[in-house]
Amino acid sequence: MYFVYVIRSIKDGTFYIGKTANLESRLAFHNDIERNIGFTKGKIPWEYFFTLAVADSLVAGKIENHIKKMKSRRYLINLAKYPEIGQKLITKFS
Repeated sequence: MYFVYVIRSIKDGTFYIGKTANLESRLAFHNDIERNIGFTKGKIPWEYFFTLAVADSLVAGKIENHIKKMKSRRYLINLAKYPEIGQKLITKFS
């Protein structure tokens, strides 16, 4: 099982989109000031905003790329608000 996730910075409301096989350890990494050396380090703390369970890594990657290409805050809000959007993405990219 893989997950496509959107996290939101509690500090400034910035969103970050990713995929992982382990949600718990991934959020811990984003919030770890010692290990995190990327974009998300400067915006700690993070919280999950949206997660979508997907059967395999390839589908998760396609959905992650689709969400990133949308470049829309409104789209991210709608993903969280309307779960059927996530299910349509799974169907489309499976």
